[in-house]
Amino acid sequence: MEADSFYHEGSRRLQRQLDTEGLATHIAEHYVTAHLMDEHIGWVRGADAVYLATVDPAGRPECSYKGGLPGFLRVPDSRTLEIPSYDGNGMYRTLGNALTGTGVGLLFLFPELPAKLRVNGDGEVLTDPAALAPHPGAEAVLRVRIREVFENCPRYLHDRAAGTHSEHCPRPGYRPPEPAWKRKPEYEGLLRDPDRLEKN
Repeated sequence: MEADSFYHEGSRRLQRQLDTEGLATHIAEHYVTAHLMDEHIGWVRGADAVYLATVDPAGRPECSYKGGLPGFLRVPDSRTLEIPSYDGNGMYRTLGNALTGTGVGLLFLFPELPAKLRVNGDGEVLTDPAALAPHPGAEAVLRVRIREVFENCPRYLHDRAAGTHSEHCPRPGYRPPEPAWKRKPEYEGLLRDPDRLEKN
């Protein structure tokens, strides 16, 4: 994906200030896609939850959790996914936001995988019987037309099964290990001096 269309000036300003612009450009151009890869489709279809971010008409953000049994999320094709909305408290803040301003952001965490998957797109709220039929128990469906897909570095994910925190989390008197991806040849010359922030 073209980096300058993926990042806005606020992101670019911080990248320049913190010396990550080259790295950020490389990631956007090599790892951000406009569709789900086959591996991602498998992850999403097996997921039992997703975190869903929307923005209200005044520009105020909202984040909600949507859960179900594995398979509750549908992926009709690599550029579309569907999230059912089940009976809840009747506020419809998230779906109301999606109805009035189409942009949505999704974060997937997978307990069995050391991975974070982010999906951005445009949402459409559906309540007609044909749209609800593939989603047992749903009273509405949020159909997301995918605009951007990318994985995030998973190093700060905690191991919930083992009950341990990530070894990469900073703490007093401790220097976290470098993640394996930073040792790949493709990142040579793109990474800042690890001591840079400590020196300034």
